[in-house]
Amino acid sequence: MSTSNYPVDMTRTPEVKAFFDPATNTISYVVKDPATKACAVVDSVMDIDYAAGRITYDHADEIIAYIQEKDLKLEWLIETHVHADHLSAAPYIQEKLGGKLGIGEKITVVQETFGKVFNEGTEFQRDGSQFDKLFKDGDTYQIGELTAFVIYTPGHTPACMVHVMGDAAFVGDTLFMPDGGSARADFPGGDAAMLYDSIQKLLALPDAMRLFMCHDYGPNGRDIQWETTVGDEKEHNIHVGGGKTKSEFVKFRTERDAVLDMPKLIIPSLQVNMRAGQLPPSEDNGKTFLKVPVNGL
Repeated sequence: MSTSNYPVDMTRTPEVKAFFDPATNTISYVVKDPATKACAVVDSVMDIDYAAGRITYDHADEIIAYIQEKDLKLEWLIETHVHADHLSAAPYIQEKLGGKLGIGEKITVVQETFGKVFNEGTEFQRDGSQFDKLFKDGDTYQIGELTAFVIYTPGHTPACMVHVMGDAAFVGDTLFMPDGGSARADFPGGDAAMLYDSIQKLLALPDAMRLFMCHDYGPNGRDIQWETTVGDEKEHNIHVGGGKTKSEFVKFRTERDAVLDMPKLIIPSLQVNMRAGQLPPSEDNGKTFLKVPVNGL
């Protein structure tokens, strides 16, 4: 689907509340329909002390408290993709506040790939059934009276999608702030050329479209930021702005990815997030374990 065929509506301006998690440099969002009390949560974070094997919910509790304080109705919990650097708190928030949990339909590709990496048995369903909704490119859904839609943006992972809600787009890891560039494309199923094409779809949206990042790392010591615009990215993004070509991007992205370390939380994150934020089933002794595949990534 070309960008001109998406149901863009720049007249609707949802209220966006950001929650920054310094442990993973992740930004989660509560997005409120301007006409009602309905809202969505985008890319929530579950806290983990990996060295101690301890799960907590401080970040999620902050989001829950905000929604309750504002007397909002949670209708959707959105995952822009299967994150490799933080664990999703979506099922925890859903248990407290309700709402439907949605992700891109290509979650099945991720589940198949990492089901093998982590040697999951046949009890691990690889059909996306852990989620309430699997989105296809161009699908729409309602947050109160606000119509949201999705753009399929593979390249970082096979299941990446940008969610557009009025004049606000939540880009996941498809783009970073202009001085941060773009996300890596070397995970299983990633592809730098595909990522470039996905970014071009995003940059074809109206210049005034607000873009909200999933991550920011404060390049060159600047303060953490998470909001920019399509126009700013088109002009200033250090990886794709100013008319950089596909071949230039692929060369840079491939060389850059070759020297990057794996995210610190990739092993627990993938095991949890491919299960829609649920921990693996407990063992015979009643305890839950996360696997570490030796030389498997």
